[in-house]
Amino acid sequence: MGMERRDQLVGHLRRAGRPVTGTELAGIFGVSRQVIVQDIAILRATGAPIVATPQGYLFSPNVTTTHRAVLASRHTRENTQDELYCLVDAGVRVVDVVVEHPLYGELRGLLMLASRSDVDRFMAQLDASGAELLSSLTGGVHLHTIEAQSRDALEKARVAMREHGYLLEEPSLSSR
Repeated sequence: MGMERRDQLVGHLRRAGRPVTGTELAGIFGVSRQVIVQDIAILRATGAPIVATPQGYLFSPNVTTTHRAVLASRHTRENTQDELYCLVDAGVRVVDVVVEHPLYGELRGLLMLASRSDVDRFMAQLDASGAELLSSLTGGVHLHTIEAQSRDALEKARVAMREHGYLLEEPSLSSR
């Protein structure tokens, strides 16, 4: 029964083409959300390309994006939405956020944000949860992995971040 459900779960996620919440999957399969969480863990442990995003579970067999970059950023919580808009408006997907913790080392949160509506949902979840951003641990300093179909989109994102004052860059030799 469990193996059959997990096969159906993979099929459903594959066909959905969008993130699906654990609660939604629980309703579809007539089980508890905890059973779905367990099924997803088992599937991921066996190599199923399922990622957990803030919007739900996503089947992601092949990343069709060929270009990636990592941007260092700094801003306050109040500027989070604007920073994310800068990125998605440039045509990139914000894959994650990474901070360097003095005790735990690198802490990473998967975001998978590709549109303003994704950003709006993320911000609504942030507000509703009362959670702190990972960047609150590092005075606002964090990294974002971004991906896009073109190098131009990556550069457009970098320029937008620079223009808004969010991009951390090493000062050029001429300005030292």
